[in-house]
Amino acid sequence: MSKTYTIAVIPGDGTGPEVVREGMKVMKTAAVSGGFKLEFTEFNFGGELYLKTGETLPDSAVDEFRKFDSIFLGAIGHPDVKPGILETGILLKARFALDQYINLRPVRLYPNVETPLRDKGPEDIDFVVIRENTGGIYTGIGGATRVGTLDEIATQVMVYDRRTVDRCLRYAFELKKKRNTLNPKYAEKPITLIHKRNVLTHCGDLWYRAFEEMGARDYPGIKRDYNHVDAANMWLVKNPEWFDVAVTENLFGDIITDVGAMIQGGLGVAAGGNINPEGVSMFEPMGGSAPKYAGLNVINPMAAIGAAMMMLDTLGETKTAQAIESAMMTVMQKMKSQAAGKMGYSTTEVGDMVAALLA
Repeated sequence: MSKTYTIAVIPGDGTGPEVVREGMKVMKTAAVSGGFKLEFTEFNFGGELYLKTGETLPDSAVDEFRKFDSIFLGAIGHPDVKPGILETGILLKARFALDQYINLRPVRLYPNVETPLRDKGPEDIDFVVIRENTGGIYTGIGGATRVGTLDEIATQVMVYDRRTVDRCLRYAFELKKKRNTLNPKYAEKPITLIHKRNVLTHCGDLWYRAFEEMGARDYPGIKRDYNHVDAANMWLVKNPEWFDVAVTENLFGDIITDVGAMIQGGLGVAAGGNINPEGVSMFEPMGGSAPKYAGLNVINPMAAIGAAMMMLDTLGETKTAQAIESAMMTVMQKMKSQAAGKMGYSTTEVGDMVAALLA
């Protein structure tokens, strides 16, 4: 009997529904070849619903999401909704409520994809960023007083406990261990902790001590390194080939992964996963809703297809995920660019070409 996976789909705002459509198309075709089934259920959470009802993501929806095997997200962001409302009310709420404590961001430059880094190619840009996803400054601990006066004070606190740090580091070390067995070039590189422990002495010290203790005790065969976050951003641009698995806290990871997206060719190809290794995970293209391109059929769906590929891999359909990635690379070789409106093909045509290679 074939396995059936239940997928909650949030097409979202702007171009989100367009790229989700192509991701689902590719997954449906791949499932036939892979010998498993997919059942999709769509939810209309996003800017349009908020403008009509004032609702973002109700607790009842979170409870319903727990019944699914995974979540596929298009994009959240509406030009008529104040920044922060949808992001905190939908994205952050889902991450925290479903305890998706790992943000998994592969940074890989595919052949025939342009990078702004001169003299760097696919062999140089191939690493993974592990961002802690439910702690730190994004927990919203803090407040404001005397608002609107010259004496206004605002605080927002970076908070971490040892359990939260340890489970993120454990995931990163296990991924590094796995990658070391896949390719000798990975084994030559260290796992890199990124923080700012020279200034953020308390949180930074917690992360560094936990990293060193876990590495020495449980993973003595894995090389370790540490970068301050400002230095890491410089090296990611100058020498991305130095990195294999990088692990960091929430805020720094948010910044680093955008640097990674740019050096791998832009948001049109960058995908990510919000992972709960013991629960329900959510996968999404890294780009925003891009409302100016909505309805034009010119947005690049590759990031959404990449997110779909990551989802199937996480669900255990590794061979099918590899087939999708291979098809993506074949189609990328034919495209003129990964930028919206410059691909040489429409959104639909790109999805059709990837699907055809999997049929």
